[in-house]
Amino acid sequence: MNDERTGQGFTRRRALQIGAAAAVVAGAGPVLGGEAAAEAAPGLPAGPAAGGFARPGAAVRPRFRWWWPDGLVDPAEIRREIDQIADAGFGGAEIVAVHHSIRDKSVLDPAGHGWGTPAWNAGVEAALDQAGRRGVTVDLTIGPAWPAAVPTITPDDEAAVQELAYGTVPVAGGATHDGPVPEPVTAPEGGVTRRHLVAVHALRTAAANNTRKETGLDPASFTDLTSRVTGERITWTAPEGGDWLLFSYWRRGSGQRPESGPHSSPDSCVVDHFSRAGTRAVTAFWEARLLTRDIRKLIRRAGATLFEDSIELETAALNWTPDLPAEFRRRRGYDLMPYLPVIVRLKENTKFAYDAATTAHVRHDFWQTVSDLFNEFHFEAIAKWAHSIGLEYRAQPYGLETDAIHTAAILDVPEGESLGFKNLDDYRALAGGRDMGGRKVLSCEAGAYQGGAYNTTWGKFLRTMGGAYAAGLNQTVLHGFSYATAPGAAWPGFAAFTPYNGGVGFSESWGPRQPTWRHAPDVAGYLARVHLAMQAGTSRIDVAVFRQKGYTKTGIGAGWFTKSGVPLGWTHQLISAPLLDLPSATVSGGRLAPGGPAYKVVFVEGDRFGGNECTLPLGTARTMLKLTKAGLPLVFLGDWSAATVPGLARDGENEQLRAVLAQVFAQPRVRVVAAEADVPGALADLGLRPTVAYAEASTLLTAHRRDGRADYFYLCNGKHAETVKPPVAAIDHEVTFTRSDREAVPYRLDLWTGETERVAVYREEGETITLRVALQPAEATVIILARGGEAPSATASQAELRVDRQRLVARAGAAGAYSTTLPGGRTVRTMIGPVPEARTLTSWRLQVEDMTPDGVKRHDLELDGLKPWPDIPELADVSGIGTYSTTVDWTGGGAVLELGEVLDTCRVTVNGHRLPVSVIVPVVDIGPWLRRGANTIEVEVATTLNNRLRVSDPGVYGGASRQRYGLIGPVRLVPYGEAVVPAR
Repeated sequence: MNDERTGQGFTRRRALQIGAAAAVVAGAGPVLGGEAAAEAAPGLPAGPAAGGFARPGAAVRPRFRWWWPDGLVDPAEIRREIDQIADAGFGGAEIVAVHHSIRDKSVLDPAGHGWGTPAWNAGVEAALDQAGRRGVTVDLTIGPAWPAAVPTITPDDEAAVQELAYGTVPVAGGATHDGPVPEPVTAPEGGVTRRHLVAVHALRTAAANNTRKETGLDPASFTDLTSRVTGERITWTAPEGGDWLLFSYWRRGSGQRPESGPHSSPDSCVVDHFSRAGTRAVTAFWEARLLTRDIRKLIRRAGATLFEDSIELETAALNWTPDLPAEFRRRRGYDLMPYLPVIVRLKENTKFAYDAATTAHVRHDFWQTVSDLFNEFHFEAIAKWAHSIGLEYRAQPYGLETDAIHTAAILDVPEGESLGFKNLDDYRALAGGRDMGGRKVLSCEAGAYQGGAYNTTWGKFLRTMGGAYAAGLNQTVLHGFSYATAPGAAWPGFAAFTPYNGGVGFSESWGPRQPTWRHAPDVAGYLARVHLAMQAGTSRIDVAVFRQKGYTKTGIGAGWFTKSGVPLGWTHQLISAPLLDLPSATVSGGRLAPGGPAYKVVFVEGDRFGGNECTLPLGTARTMLKLTKAGLPLVFLGDWSAATVPGLARDGENEQLRAVLAQVFAQPRVRVVAAEADVPGALADLGLRPTVAYAEASTLLTAHRRDGRADYFYLCNGKHAETVKPPVAAIDHEVTFTRSDREAVPYRLDLWTGETERVAVYREEGETITLRVALQPAEATVIILARGGEAPSATASQAELRVDRQRLVARAGAAGAYSTTLPGGRTVRTMIGPVPEARTLTSWRLQVEDMTPDGVKRHDLELDGLKPWPDIPELADVSGIGTYSTTVDWTGGGAVLELGEVLDTCRVTVNGHRLPVSVIVPVVDIGPWLRRGANTIEVEVATTLNNRLRVSDPGVYGGASRQRYGLIGPVRLVPYGEAVVPAR
């Protein structure tokens, strides 16, 4: 019976499990949130009856990126849109000036209605005030679009973003250069009128140091000619022998402006993110122009975070700041100038090289210095200032070769992005910083799809995000919600990113313009429950993977753990050296940061951004020695006999490192393995196992939070990256969980309803609980291990079991005798009586609300078979909401309704009872609402706007393919029978 297939390709076992999930255990709810049975952790329910999972608070609800056409907004409309967001079940919005879709920016009136004008402030005041009234919050973006910029500086100002541009001229050995120093190889950007000559150097070329893309240089030939420059001219004779290059280095503003401006008058200029001056320019503008008396008060009531979007400091030269040479010497202990030739860049590429080791190590030191300045002068300073006005600081801290892992420990809320992140390890990098920094939330700019405007389905969105929650994500900021209108915007209204270069643009403009908005509360509730569970207590992770360079948004994984460990249940995060200097980096019970994330082991491999070279900072090696002496297991991969420090070594530093590592490797809790294949053996030898384990490799992804004595496990049948092929298949296998409390029992949280049911079938063995998990591709659930009231259970059963009023109830799709094994090994049999055959529902009445530029039109059709709307002539180009209704005669018993293929969202109503339906698995138990005789079943389906826009705006959307809208099916009613399992 277990392999019998339903019409949708599910096993009947799976269909019945879905049905069983609707039952909430009366009087046997889990005790959540810590030691006291009657108390819960902040924001969490004491049990299902408290309604916390059914109605999560605004703080954990998903949010929107809210795109405004600068300050050309009506405060009354702003209030309406706050109401729309709140009514749909979302927790707030982030205000940002974005209007890539508008070609003629003058229609936005930057002088009168630009970012930072009184008109802008009036809109912000209305948003904050209405948010406070509705119990939601508003985030304020640090500048217009991105990166951070203000209109009070010019590209020539000290506070403006800087670059270092180089120039070269060849000089033959023995020849003389008498003339101007070399001009920069890249011309300055518009508005840049000043430049400062930093240095002039000469070096002999060295073919032995050439690489495929870089010209080799002889470091021993370095000659500083800066003092010989007069009025930007120099006379210099190259020594005999070989060919020489004369270098010049020019500091100037990069001239970068925020995306898709102008947003203000004068146009804003991006600030220097590596200096105090750049930060002061931002905070001074806010204090003078944005923080009105009313806004300051309203922030205290309804403000959430100050948000900084993508750190896209783009330059054709090298990112720079005036004090960088001095800061480099202070922090790294040597002079940067002799190494500038191998640091400079042209269009993001280095062009010159010394020997490979020196080049790689100096570049490491350069970017480590930039990272230090970025964190100290920008992120730490902005965070302190944001706190002073009542906001937390949220930012996307990546985009450069800087330590984003460390930055994530500084920010109140680090954020990633589903569009730019290549796989789950990009999230795990930020999650490592978040957890070691003692933060709770990892946010995500979610659902931005290139070419996805008005064709993105909620199903696609949830499939994209499902695995990310297993990698540490626990807040979702949807991309996005557009303000209603703007000059020249076509139906259905202003959209920030579409048209984009004349074609279909990025992502969606969610809101009332979308047919699926009617069902948005269902998705918002689902996401809020994921967030609520994954913000409970503190994170618990098996492995910390040490990363020599804390970059993210790279797609670079964690060796064996990414490829082989995750499919076996292991969880990991990435950490960088500064995290081991944080107060949380202590050891207790063999765990690093025992209060959370409580890593069981630190795994150290070669530098995956540096040819897998075995490098480690000397201070970090000493810290690791201290930690393992305190009981922390360490596993090293590779040949560390010739280990080096990651930067340019000072005298004797590498020898000191190797001596310290020799002490590390002699410790009893340390293993060194030569190859990835040896990692599992090392872990087993240390007595380590994952908190969640499977008997064989699986696509199941997990995340674990502990709150007091309760454990929350998020489970998703997903994949490491959306681009991975082949698609994920359904899973149905046992999973073993390690529990914090040996008296805890398992509960399953239905993420679509908020109901929590006692799991009826499981095995206990010491600190572990084993139960079966069946999930369709991209489907997710949450297992909670917590103390609860007395309730019966079984260790195995041929039928599906649920707990109902202190009884075990067996459910099956066919008549027969079903055996159940009770704790202790006793077997009992349950008889299921006759069960009707499954039936396919083919006759439907379809009423369609057709959304058009001229308003809503209606269609009323009788169908004798289901098919996509484009295959129905009257609906070929229709977008909207369709209500399918049919009448079913029923003789009694329960049934599961399988909807088959549906695009996009849907709800089911049975005899007037409305039921939410999973977007991922459109199957719902309707048994409790069926009655003998005639039953009315309605299925309401909402679509995207794609098919209508293809014909209403063909110049932009005409090339888009029609989508297969509607209830396509097959729709099947699958009956089941139930009977009480004998207690003995």
